[in-house]
Amino acid sequence: MAFDIAVKRIYEAPDKADGQRVLVDRIWPRGVSKVSAALALWLKEIAPTDELREWFGHEPERWPEFQKRYRAELEANEETVAKLRERLGQGKVTLLYGAHDEAHNNAVALAEYLRARA
Repeated sequence: MAFDIAVKRIYEAPDKADGQRVLVDRIWPRGVSKVSAALALWLKEIAPTDELREWFGHEPERWPEFQKRYRAELEANEETVAKLRERLGQGKVTLLYGAHDEAHNNAVALAEYLRARA
């Protein structure tokens, strides 16, 4: 079964097509109210550890290693990943993130991880 997963910056306006909106950052994004975020869930436990996030620093050249290390963290975090898989079993889920880089962020890596294990 393929999951219907989208990835979107939390600063973009919510849309009905988003399905369940799940914030996957450990830190609440600046300037976003909880009402305007329109979240179904804030799953901060699935975000990369502070140590990994700080090491990565959104440096594109570190992206392959970041993905590898983040996958290892996800493998060790089965219970939290299962919570997200449960949501995915209910329909479309949009993973939300606050980073500026749309190609190199934890939500993109998480979506790839989930699709590879669907």
